[in-house]
Amino acid sequence: QQAGEQPQPASFVPSETLMSPGYAGQFFQPASNSDYYSQSPYIDSFDEEPPLLEELGIHFDHIWQKTWTMLNPMKPADGSIMNETDLTGPILFCIALGATLLLAGKVQFGYVYGMSAIGCLVIHALLNLMSSSGVSYGCVASVLGYCLLPMVILSGCAMFFSLQGTFGTVSSLVIIGWCSLSASKIFIAALHMEGQQLLVAYPCALLYGLFALLTIF
Repeated sequence: QQAGEQPQPASFVPSETLMSPGYAGQFFQPASNSDYYSQSPYIDSFDEEPPLLEELGIHFDHIWQKTWTMLNPMKPADGSIMNETDLTGPILFCIALGATLLLAGKVQFGYVYGMSAIGCLVIHALLNLMSSSGVSYGCVASVLGYCLLPMVILSGCAMFFSLQGTFGTVSSLVIIGWCSLSASKIFIAALHMEGQQLLVAYPCALLYGLFALLTIF
């Protein structure tokens, strides 16, 4: 044989030879082990994970609690609800306000978002100056956004009849007072600013007055 000759490949063994009756061995057949899956730590970790909405910070019971507190200005507010930076409700109410204005023939989405952001910045600065304990921007945006719901109701009324009259003016003043009293009530309870509700309600009334002007005109 020559030195550079390549080795011959192994000859093909037919399957009949492997499956001959004289073969006494056993073929390996994998079987599922239920004990392994029951004792796997990954299965337990998936069962212990919280729901997706809870991981995203969306709690429907908290949303309902804040909304009900806002709808009743005379009900004492729980100061602990302000410690949560929940922006799900405010975003929904801003979208609802813009949608109702759009159905009334007014494309004001930019003004709604712009005034909301600037108004939250101003109220945030005022509250930090007036209170000894600081407050975050997210908490201020959450409270002001939840108290925007009566303005959504006023905007929904503008879809069916004009508010440029005596009835519209009176309704707007009532809605502005409703929103500002609800927001100031929560701020006073959360920041322990007893006796200063009117001072907090005044800048809130100015902010909601701008939304009322968008709704009327």
